[in-house]
Amino acid sequence: MSRSFVADASVAIAWIHPGQATVATTKLLQSIGAGAVVHVSALWFLEIANALLVLTRRGKLVELERRAALGWIQRLPVKIDHEMSALACGRLSDLAAEYALSGYDATYLELAQRLNLPLACKDGALRSAARACGVKLIEPDGSLTDRNFDFRD
Repeated sequence: MSRSFVADASVAIAWIHPGQATVATTKLLQSIGAGAVVHVSALWFLEIANALLVLTRRGKLVELERRAALGWIQRLPVKIDHEMSALACGRLSDLAAEYALSGYDATYLELAQRLNLPLACKDGALRSAARACGVKLIEPDGSLTDRNFDFRD
């Protein structure tokens, strides 16, 4: 059985745009191909769609690449968490305030906490918040903050 993890939108963008890729994001994508379960906030697709628009406007992608990336990302086998709406005015807002995060980033932190799963993200503030509240992180080299994370049980 494969390992599960939570991924924020920065990880997905690294899967799409080679300039954003790291050893960890490559390993994560390979692990999905091997059956790992990736859990995402319901905001994930909105954040990715917006990031791809920005990349296209900045000339980093052409329109055809943006559309292809959107189609590809929709086919990934992700497990979407829809609890954020119910938690927005309480738990998520509190996490965002306590760790100086956006409400969006707080959804990934809360999801990793609630599911007790490691978090894959490239965002510095979110990584700092995860460390501060004891959420395991997948490091840039693909290791877990406290032990090797080989994506298998």
